[in-house]
Parts: sequence; structure tokens; C-alpha cells
Amino acid sequence: MFRPLAALAVILFTAMPLLAANVARYDVFDQALECDKELDKPLWDARVYVDFTSPSGKTSTVEAFWDGDRTWRFRQSPNELGPWKWTTRCQEQASLSGKSGTFDCIEYFGDSPVYKHGPIRLTENRLFFQYEDGTPFFFLGDTAWNGVLKATDEQWDRYLTMREQQEFTVIQFVSTQWRGGDKTIPDRVYYPTKPIGVNAKEFQRLDKRVVAINQHGMVACPVVLWALNPSDPGNILPEKDAQRLAEYIKARWGAYNVIWMLSGDCPFKGDSVERWKRIGQNVFGDSQRLCTLHASGQNWIVDKFADQSWYDFVGYQSGHGDAAGALNWHVAGPVKDAWNKAVIARPIVNLEPNYEAHPAYESKKVHDGQHVRRAAYWSLLISPPAGVTFGHNSIWIWNEKKGDAESHGNLRNVEPWTAGLETPGTKSMTVLYDFFASGPREKLRPDQDLLASQLGEKNRNHYVAAASTEDGAWQVVYLPVGGKIGLKAEKLQNPRFARWFNPRTGEFSKPVNPTADGSTLTFEAPNSEDWVLDLRRELP
Repeated sequence: MFRPLAALAVILFTAMPLLAANVARYDVFDQALECDKELDKPLWDARVYVDFTSPSGKTSTVEAFWDGDRTWRFRQSPNELGPWKWTTRCQEQASLSGKSGTFDCIEYFGDSPVYKHGPIRLTENRLFFQYEDGTPFFFLGDTAWNGVLKATDEQWDRYLTMREQQEFTVIQFVSTQWRGGDKTIPDRVYYPTKPIGVNAKEFQRLDKRVVAINQHGMVACPVVLWALNPSDPGNILPEKDAQRLAEYIKARWGAYNVIWMLSGDCPFKGDSVERWKRIGQNVFGDSQRLCTLHASGQNWIVDKFADQSWYDFVGYQSGHGDAAGALNWHVAGPVKDAWNKAVIARPIVNLEPNYEAHPAYESKKVHDGQHVRRAAYWSLLISPPAGVTFGHNSIWIWNEKKGDAESHGNLRNVEPWTAGLETPGTKSMTVLYDFFASGPREKLRPDQDLLASQLGEKNRNHYVAAASTEDGAWQVVYLPVGGKIGLKAEKLQNPRFARWFNPRTGEFSKPVNPTADGSTLTFEAPNSEDWVLDLRRELP
């Protein structure tokens, strides 16, 4: 995929401003600075800020980051065409202060959506995502948690090429120490007595992985601080160190097209809630990029963070259970109808549903493509369909060969990462993406009142989820195990076309007619597999 090279301006440390360079709009201007000496604690001994002035006169500020030895670096993604100016300031180190330069922002002529349309924002009604230029954005994520940390260049390119072809739009990954990726933070054994430091060379390696996500047309979604276990960085680090590490990662990757996840798998219990609020506000309060939290399984944290301006959208984890209680939490718990509460007013995204090939918590049966589709369609129909995440048990672990998941003792003999590239589940996600792109997705709202009865009242495996546009022009009903579904006749406007959509293949049936019984119209699925009943006033 064509992409203009990020501008690397010529570095001149004199009183004269640095020479101008050309940078495509929404690409990245990347500039190095040099300190006159090496610092003992570079993350703490110098705070370097860079003030930018856009062609229209708007000002913005980014922080420069230490990049090894005596080098500091800063990055900016310009959103206005024309000449930009920048100036550095640093109270602690005079050699890093007072530098200035210019660059010209030019039009981008490639085909990558992240460079063509810009960073991700919320729509005006705050229920969906869009690019900065207003183009709709559907959040279809993949959890490659260990991918950035463990993949080789060749592996990462192969993986991203496949996910781009499969129409994924977001790659979720872990940024620091986690289950086999232990090189980003050196001297970890000294916590909490030693101030936090970073391995700049390791981050330089990770930079290439993050840039590659954008080059393949997808948005990077880093977990800044994983925080499930006591030894995870988000928990073991003192607050000031956790915040400083988050600031460093933001400075390093904030110019790329990213969506931040401040925490990873965090329970958010007790005093930790206020701690995370402070870190979130101090680091991501400027709203340059969207930010959310990744909570632990079936942990609804919205009420704890709804008052935070930096908490841009609701991410939740329905998890990997298959028992009645787990399924009931997903379809009838706090997620259901939450979107319609004024205090939330945010997109809602299931960031970790049933993973394909992952053993279920309760039954220990391996989740298959049907479980993946069930969780995905439920997630998209019990809330306005802003997006959903996919996961495969081999991808998130990223083993080179068949073996156990490191630091995850209950996952044995997991297939290598390549086993998760092309699967029934991944094909289902491409089909899902295309299906929701085939109609006015942003007008769909949950509509369980469309159903005359609920097949999953007693057995949540059979739970039917439905959504409609306000004008009734498009109505979508998902049946996890086929069967007959009765719809209220008064909710179906004529003329109308009803078809069965196959979520495994992407094929539509010929229009079908229901059987009528008083005020109920009944449709029967083709077989006992999962199906989508697609009802439209006009065929596309």
C-alpha cells in the first residue's frame, strides 16, 4: 500500500531554524533533537515540549520523548495544508530548548483510509465513530495482544496483510511487559524503589509495528498499562511512575492514528478507581486521540467513569464463558439498553468477547465460529452498532510453535499464531463488516419490542437480538440457533422485503414470506444454524 515517507528534517543545532520538509496531511512529521549530555534519568531529568502553529494560526503542544543516549524526538500529525512552525522549550536542559523549524503539509494522494481521512472522532450524537473528515468508521478490532511485542517484521507484515484483506479496522495490542514480552521496561525488579525507565531501543522496534498498522489502513489500539495481576505495570508501579510511563507512550505514539486503551483487564476496585481517573485526566485530558478503558471480564465500570471527559467510549468484556449466567450477563445485564442513558452518551464496544479456539471457562469446550458470531451480533444489536472486537486464541498468545501460553497456566498446547490467520471466525467478521455496511448502520437502534416472543427466555443460547431504524426502513434480527421467530405485525411496514442472511457465507436468500397468525408474523430460519433475518423497505 502506498504511503508517503514520514518527513525527517535535517538536524541543525544552531540559532537558525531547521530546514523545511514536506509531510502529507495526517501522516507524521518526525524530528530529532540532541542534548549536550547524557542524563542519568532521562524520563525525569528533562521535560521537553514542542509548540506548533498551524497555517490557520491554531496552536498545539506535544511532548518530546527520550529516544536513547542524548537523543530526544517529537512527532506531529498535521491536519491543515500549508506551512507549519514549531519551537521547543525545556526548563531543565538549555540545549533542548529554543530549537525551531518549519515544514509544509501537503495533500495525501494514496489510498490508505487512515491517511486519507484522519484520526478517529465521535459522531455528533456520540453513539458512533467517524474519521476527522466525517467519513463513518466501524470499529472492527482484533486482539493481537502479544503481536507487537513478540512478532518479527515478516510475521507482523503477513498478519496485517491478512487482516487488511479481511476488512478489520483496529488492532488491539499490549505496549509494555506482558506474558512473554518483557523488554520495554528495564530493571523491573527494582519497583517501586527505582524511578521508572524505558528501553528506548525496544520501543524503536515497536515503533515499526505501530506504523505498519497504519500503513495497512488500520487504526492502532495500544493498551498502555496492563493491570490484571499485582505484578502488571498498571498495578505494581507507583502512581507517579505509572503516569510517567503513560506520558512517554503517548508522546511516542500519539501522532500515529491510534485509539488509546489506558488500562488492560483491570478490575477497578476500591481506591484504584480514583488513581485511574487521575492518570487518565493528566495524560489523556487533551482529547487529541480517543481513549477508553479495558476492564476485566463482565465488569461494568461505566458508572465509575461516566464523569470523565477523557473516557470517550465504553469498552466492556463479555469474556469467554458459556454458562447461562455468563450469557445472561451479556444479553440481559448492564449492557442492555445502557446506550439510551444520558449519563453514558458514548459508543459501546465489546472489546473482548468469546475468542475462537479458546476453551470456555465453564464447560471447557472450545469456542467455535458460531460462538464468535453469536457474541458479535449480540454486541452489535443490544447497543447501537458502533463496533465489536474479534479474538483468536492463537493470535493473542503469538506462539512461534505449538505450546502453552506463557504465564497463563490453563491454556495448554495452543496452536502457533499462524493457525488464527484464516478461520471460520475471521471469515465471519468480514461477512459481518460487509453486512452492516450494506444499510444505514448508524440509524440502527436496539429494538427488542419488535419480537412477539423471545426464544431465549429460558435458554440464553437461543436469545434473539433485534434492531431497527427509526423509520422502519431496515430491521435486523439475529437467531443464534435458527428456529421460528414471531414479529409484531404492527412493527413491520409495507412494502417490505424479508430475506435470510447467512452470517457464515454472506449470502442472502430470495425474499421469503411469513405465516400470519393474528397480530404476529412468523419467519422460519432455513436450518438450526445461526441466521440473520434482514427486513428492508427497499433492496440495496
